[in-house]
Amino acid sequence: MAISESSRQSLLPSFLYSSSSTRNLGLERIASGGPNPNPNPNLSPMSSRSALTDSGSVMVESPSEKRKIEMYSPAFYAACTAGGILSCGPTHTAVTPLDVVKCNMQIDPVKYKSISSGFGVLLKEQGVRGFFKGWVPTLIGYSAQGACKYGFYEFFKKYYADIVGPEYAAKYKTLIYLAGSASAEVIADVALCPMEAVKVRVQTQPGFARGLSDGLPKFVKAEGAMGLYKGLVPLWGRQIPYTMMKFASFETIVEMMYKYAIPTPKDQCSKQLQLGVSFAGGYVAGVLCAVVSHPADNLVSFLNNAKGATVGDAVKKLGVLGLFTRGLPLRILMIGTLTGTQWTIYDGFKVFVGLPTTGGVAPAAPSAAPAPAKLTN
Repeated sequence: MAISESSRQSLLPSFLYSSSSTRNLGLERIASGGPNPNPNPNLSPMSSRSALTDSGSVMVESPSEKRKIEMYSPAFYAACTAGGILSCGPTHTAVTPLDVVKCNMQIDPVKYKSISSGFGVLLKEQGVRGFFKGWVPTLIGYSAQGACKYGFYEFFKKYYADIVGPEYAAKYKTLIYLAGSASAEVIADVALCPMEAVKVRVQTQPGFARGLSDGLPKFVKAEGAMGLYKGLVPLWGRQIPYTMMKFASFETIVEMMYKYAIPTPKDQCSKQLQLGVSFAGGYVAGVLCAVVSHPADNLVSFLNNAKGATVGDAVKKLGVLGLFTRGLPLRILMIGTLTGTQWTIYDGFKVFVGLPTTGGVAPAAPSAAPAPAKLTN
């Protein structure tokens, strides 16, 4: 299995996609048919998919036997963007009934007192169709958000790692995850905000509109085109901490699972096991996301529900405690399941196109080669 020069150059920074397998400094020589430099005859020279190139960079093979897409190429980012669309759009649309009840609990806590009563009130007043109001703007908005969220996260993660260099990026990888996810979400929310505004209005104001086709024109007529971005700042306040927690905690949890809970190195695990790890790590990360971003989520729902509503109005009506707790149990259930499923779909798509799953145990930084000894007379 020859390793091309383009593969070496395309896999930087590889410590973000690596396993805990032992490095084999002579893998290149083995692959090309050269003598075996492995001093340990009991260790298979191909047991590790990591190698150090002549320049000292770490190279990591994909879980697939033959990679279809070159890492960090335009095709790689396009694949991540497509995976983001598949992971976010359909999953958010699937939980539309939970979202409708949650939004109404946030807007009218007197009428929608609990999860069970909220479903009952909605069913009685609007029928089964009421549970799926706003599904079209949900699908469009969160597909656009997912495309930007995952695609730009992969881009910014490598961009910031390249800026600081391999040593500091490996040492402060969590900061790289946080910075990359925050940068990506700033862009993603600009794509999401108009559809989120229409969605909330359709879901929380009976009789306002049937869906996107008539809801968007009514919204623009009432508040102008810029009114679609009225909730952008609160949306940033909700989504940026949410996404920072979603990506950084997921990467950390997955790394810990491969390091402490799974005895087999990641590159030797089956694809099914790796996707199971992605779901478990994503679910735990989703619970953390829900708690961190819930106050801002209440604000977004409140501001998009009524014309001229302010943050002060929301605090006055819901109270400080209400901002943190109103609808939280339902959101934990919804976001935990949602996030776990999203990571599974995203990593499943990456595996399908021949890319490695996200996260894993980062190897130790390669030690510098010893300087040759000077000859003395």
